[in-house]
Amino acid sequence: MIDTTDPWSVPITVPQIPDTGLHRDLEADQTARTAMAEVAGLREILSASASFDVAPNSGGRFHVTGRVRARIGQTCVVTLDPIENDIDEPIDLMFAPPEQIPVLADLVDEAADEDSEIPDPPEPIKDGVIDLGRLATDVLFLAIDPYPRKPDAVFEPVITAADPEDHPFAALKALKLDAKPLPAPKSKKR
Repeated sequence: MIDTTDPWSVPITVPQIPDTGLHRDLEADQTARTAMAEVAGLREILSASASFDVAPNSGGRFHVTGRVRARIGQTCVVTLDPIENDIDEPIDLMFAPPEQIPVLADLVDEAADEDSEIPDPPEPIKDGVIDLGRLATDVLFLAIDPYPRKPDAVFEPVITAADPEDHPFAALKALKLDAKPLPAPKSKKR
């Protein structure tokens, strides 16, 4: 059975991350790619890989940087032909213990008020685990073009000539043609 809640899971337990950090290269297998394609509504995911560097930060936080790359099969919204698109997305996120999230989110809100560069709020470390596979899946899903089209595909609407008899007053014209002329009023002589 395909797991659609977490199709690509690569958990890293926080206590096992060395002080010098760690590097992970991930490659999704066929089962994970099939499940991700099903969840994302894609025709297929031909390849999906990620490269991560996880570095410890102060206060039990972890800085995760890297890239997610994938080749996905979609359907052109104009021609309905099958097409393939490449995804290459950078990752730069902070993970923090859940109890720190409200405080750090407030700092992000304050930075937004000051019109300075707004950092992303941190992601929570859930049950002492950072799931790099789930992170890669989320980044891949966010990078999918919802309206893919072939490079040379152009939408040309069907143009039909307007019927000269098709206008708002056509019904009145029909009434006028059906009406018989009224006899002219006779003038009275005095």
